[in-house]
Amino acid sequence: VSDASGCSMIALLHTGAAKFPQNLLPRTRQAVCSLRPPGVLKGYGSIVSRKLASHGFGASMAAMSSFPPQRYHYFLVLDFEATCDKPQIHPQEIIEFPILKLNGRTMEIESTFHMYVQPVVHPQLTPFCTELTGIIQGMVDGQPSLQQVLERVDEWMAKEGLLDPSVKSIFVTCGDWDLKVMLPGQCQYLGLPVADYFKQWINLKKAYSFAMGSWPKNGLLDMNKGLNLQHIGRPHSGIDDCKNIANIMKTLAHRGFIFKQTSKPF
Repeated sequence: VSDASGCSMIALLHTGAAKFPQNLLPRTRQAVCSLRPPGVLKGYGSIVSRKLASHGFGASMAAMSSFPPQRYHYFLVLDFEATCDKPQIHPQEIIEFPILKLNGRTMEIESTFHMYVQPVVHPQLTPFCTELTGIIQGMVDGQPSLQQVLERVDEWMAKEGLLDPSVKSIFVTCGDWDLKVMLPGQCQYLGLPVADYFKQWINLKKAYSFAMGSWPKNGLLDMNKGLNLQHIGRPHSGIDDCKNIANIMKTLAHRGFIFKQTSKPF
């Protein structure tokens, strides 16, 4: 703080709220308020609170420990696994297609969609792919094609009420690759349309960096470590990765973070 008015600290809060550890925010506000002279910065606390809310930290710092309402009724947690090798094969094809329906009010899992997908360009999985993902040949042989799986996703979305225009939902991924690169790329290769609901999403890495002030270079492993969470299941298992994403989201939400779309419109 550069002077008795606390202006420098206020400016820091005003411009960099997302980088503050949440356990320090209430104490920071108290320190700023205690430094201001009578009549100076009157009402500024509410301005700071509103600014923090715009960064995803809830309506007020006094309510940081509560569970603020989210902007979406449901979060659809998705994590593809795809054919792969070293050097990389082209085109890659989705072989595991999991989605968890996460209630935006309780942050609990309400429903699961999970299917394996038969690759057609490179139908034989490489040893590298099996070692990385845990998916063996017998898990994809005879499974539906991507087109058939996408049709079943749409049926599941309808059954779960997610296609109702009054229901707000959004996909959540660990990075932009799943819905910016993998799905549209394979659909383009196969001549398949991409449903509109796949065209907006939340990148959990970006959300985490907004909330915690650091970029998770190692993805889920870094986010779990930063939040003192145990890793669930096997790394690079699509369904297990989804469970980890959901657990991280729930933890951030209970800390007061409000999730926002991070993808740019197509």
